[in-house]
Amino acid sequence: MLKIIHGADFHLDSPFAGLTPERAAQRREEQRELLDRLAALAREKGADLVLLAGDLLDSERVYRETAQALSRALAAIPCPVFIAPGNHDFYSSRSVWATLDWPENVHIFTSETLEAVELPGCTLWGRAFSNAHQTTCPLAGLEVPGDGRLHIACLHGAVGAESDYGPISLSDIAGSGLDYLALGHVHQASGMRKEGNTFWAYPGCPEGRGFDELGEKGVLYVEAEPGHVTGRFVPLAKVRYEIITADITGPDGTLFNILEALPGKTSNLVCRLILTGEGEAPSLANLRQTLSPEFYGLTLIDRTRLPQDLWARRGEDGLTGLFLRSMWEKCQAEPDSALCQLAARYGLAALEGGEEVAR
Repeated sequence: MLKIIHGADFHLDSPFAGLTPERAAQRREEQRELLDRLAALAREKGADLVLLAGDLLDSERVYRETAQALSRALAAIPCPVFIAPGNHDFYSSRSVWATLDWPENVHIFTSETLEAVELPGCTLWGRAFSNAHQTTCPLAGLEVPGDGRLHIACLHGAVGAESDYGPISLSDIAGSGLDYLALGHVHQASGMRKEGNTFWAYPGCPEGRGFDELGEKGVLYVEAEPGHVTGRFVPLAKVRYEIITADITGPDGTLFNILEALPGKTSNLVCRLILTGEGEAPSLANLRQTLSPEFYGLTLIDRTRLPQDLWARRGEDGLTGLFLRSMWEKCQAEPDSALCQLAARYGLAALEGGEEVAR
């Protein structure tokens, strides 16, 4: 049985364009810390192989400290490490894969043609992207021999659809005869899948970089032998992204309802907190001031609406009634418009906080 750590899509040195330069630099440093956690996991599990299936780097441009951290972390892994460059970090004569001296335990696939590496009891297959696009199947023509050995491939590609990033069909997977196909490219963990006699999986990215990469992120710990493969997801991320909805309806107050909706520990969350339900217009500034120190990052979005009984006041003779009648007509004309609801709520809050025309 072979013990394998399977990771992909680290995207080291991502620009984090939505953050301040200081916070972006901090996030890049935290990405480098992922490498030390990867090495520690390999030591903890007594891994026989570490497979990194592409897009380890976000682009050809790499900070010197990132390259140094990567080399240092890979050298600290006490087993062979195989890297299959992907579409973001494709292999070329100018790439960091070609220009740096890598530790002796690191093997980098450099060709678009499948390469076989013979290991004790195992044949490992791999290949590299040589540019940002690859329209041919990376498994094309592979049909491993039935020699009783364990056959594994480490590749970057897109399963199940036409793609410019190494399209792989399910029939390609089944026809390969591989025991395990370690893939990269898709940032959501797939769980262990099987096509024909071949097990395959995406580990997903090891740490989210935005609200399109939610929840726990990490790598796969895989145990493989001919004809049988098992895999377990291992969280690796320090920071995770979450979208949380809090319904503020009720007598307990907005802050109480928000705290009830939170998962507990929030210091490692970059959170998009969406307020829903009925109630008085919440003060986003006050909530942000109160809650932000409890989060790694916090964005507040107000999608609440006026309580239905407040619309009854549109029959009043004063400015409030006039305003509510006008907004009622707009909201009825556009019932799905969140903007109309927000305008009504914040306009009413402004009126109620100022002077009302005498009735």
